[in-house]
Amino acid sequence: MPLKYKLLTIFAVTLLCSGCSSIYMPGVPNTPMLTTKGEIAAGGHISLRGNININTAYAVSDNLAAMVNFGSMNNERRKRDVKHNYFEFGGGYFKTFGPEDNRILEFYAGMGTASSKRVVRDYDDGILMSTDIYDANYTKMFVQANYSSKKVSKLRLLGVDFGLNYGTAWRLSFASTKDFTLNGVPQVNEDNIFIEPVFFTRMILSEQFQLQYTSGSNIGLRNRKFLNAGHSVFSIGAVINIGRKPKN
Repeated sequence: MPLKYKLLTIFAVTLLCSGCSSIYMPGVPNTPMLTTKGEIAAGGHISLRGNININTAYAVSDNLAAMVNFGSMNNERRKRDVKHNYFEFGGGYFKTFGPEDNRILEFYAGMGTASSKRVVRDYDDGILMSTDIYDANYTKMFVQANYSSKKVSKLRLLGVDFGLNYGTAWRLSFASTKDFTLNGVPQVNEDNIFIEPVFFTRMILSEQFQLQYTSGSNIGLRNRKFLNAGHSVFSIGAVINIGRKPKN
């Protein structure tokens, strides 16, 4: 099959999956790009569907960091309502390397909780035929590896040169539902393991403030009916890094 048709097929599958009633929804992974003790990183991100993510991190030493992340989505449409909230925290290790210390490796692990509610309506010739309500809480644990570079590339926009940074994050999430009901009837709880690779680009507006575009996918390793990989990560946002100290 020619490459362009393969890409179209992948895109179509992504659109179909994004419409599924998956209970699980990935957030934007925290990619703080910390470099020195005392540095604080914070970011806010939003998707086209209104999924809002807030990520924060603090470097407690020159190599150790703590993070707190949370997100919320409340989207009401004619055929589908989605309400989702999550909170997670973790810690990890970061290290700069390279000829100018402008490349960063970060390793994090943590845990969190989430609540998910889906209301799915089925219409026939404009007449409401049925309504299904999926309601669940779930817990999750995650491990994550980030690689990013502060080596600056240039983008010329409206006659102005902007610097660009790039990076990637690979997250492995272990999720398990609890108190899961369908139309008020208790269901068998499910678990799944998700691989969540994302790629991000940052446009440098100042040393402390950058705009970020994030794109990624969500792959479920187990075949589940409800706790499956039904959502991908596509968001725009802004990040700040303050408290960075020059290295001796």
